[in-house]
Amino acid sequence: MFEYSIMIWETAMSKFQLLDAVSLTKPIALGDGSIAPLETAGAIVEIFKNGEAYLVELFGGWVKAEVGGDFIPATQDEPESFMETIGVETVYPHQLRLVKSAREMIGVREQLMSVLDNLPDELVAEVRDLAEFLEQKQIKVGG
Repeated sequence: MFEYSIMIWETAMSKFQLLDAVSLTKPIALGDGSIAPLETAGAIVEIFKNGEAYLVELFGGWVKAEVGGDFIPATQDEPESFMETIGVETVYPHQLRLVKSAREMIGVREQLMSVLDNLPDELVAEVRDLAEFLEQKQIKVGG
């Protein structure tokens, strides 16, 4: 339980959280040699060393897939359109600006699932045990 508390504290110390919507404050090089321009939209998908760096999925324009699998330009309002991923890169805090926190965009259950996906099995078991304890406590209070 102590290790889990440290992990929660370390995550809280990070400037950005998992799944936060961000944008670039300066252009950065992508793995394919192209450049992601200033204000490129992205999402935090991993946090390194308590927020010293982040793995960010960066997005290009709105597209949709043709029957053959090719992407064609689209608008946000078109059915089945989505923002194309242009890269997944390591980005530093000074290169990012928060657009909208994950807490504002997704529900508590989805946030918990995201956190659980990044925990080792032994910590997931501790979370399960805590949830079962709270469930039993709720049953006793309610019944």
